[in-house]
Amino acid sequence: MSIEYKLQVFEGPLDLLLHLIEKNKVNIYDIPIVEITDQYLEYVNAMDKQDLNVVSEFLVMAATLIDIKSKMLLPKQEDENGEAEDPRQELVEKLLEYKMYKYMSFELKDRHHDAGRSVCKMPTVPDEVKEYEAPVNLEELLEGLTLTKLHEIFEDVIKRQEDKIDPVRSKFTAVEKEEVSLEDKINYIVVKAKEYKKFSFRKLLESQCSKIQIVVTFLAVLELMKVGQINIIQEKIFDDIVISYTG
Repeated sequence: MSIEYKLQVFEGPLDLLLHLIEKNKVNIYDIPIVEITDQYLEYVNAMDKQDLNVVSEFLVMAATLIDIKSKMLLPKQEDENGEAEDPRQELVEKLLEYKMYKYMSFELKDRHHDAGRSVCKMPTVPDEVKEYEAPVNLEELLEGLTLTKLHEIFEDVIKRQEDKIDPVRSKFTAVEKEEVSLEDKINYIVVKAKEYKKFSFRKLLESQCSKIQIVVTFLAVLELMKVGQINIIQEKIFDDIVISYTG
């Protein structure tokens, strides 16, 4: 179903007034109120009086114009700043607002018409182009990012551990201090590395049963990296980090 934006001629009192102003080629900011009021009343007198809803709107505007006309004959009043008040000011503001919406409706109509002439097509990108991946220099990509990625994984695992804790039931029992030795964790990782040669750093942290276990395991990995007993490898960005044993 098409959308109509057309505003019929004299759709309302403001439309008629705007038509009279444009027809007489007068300045909207300086409306000759006597001349425009007379022409407006001529149109109202010629209207079909059967539709009272429509006629009443035009009669209200007619009364407003007559009121403005009478005020224009009286001595000008001054506002609090000592400037003369113009009885036409409120009417001018309404006409400018109506004119703006009217021309906006013309713009919408033109855009709707132009949109009807637009044609869309399905994407026809060749499979070779879709599957193409720009070459990545892994050394350049991972340079300086190793410890940063380790820290991100560490924070992620810590957050998961904290989410597992029930804030209510965790307080039902006393919390005992857990003794965790850095040396024991280093030996544990070395044994694991010798056995599996390669394994996931993320899974290593997730297998720990407490926050202190995760912290000490993280420190143990950093210590083994420092002494050169293990290497960490990340094939692609955002991939899991793999720990490999170097001996």
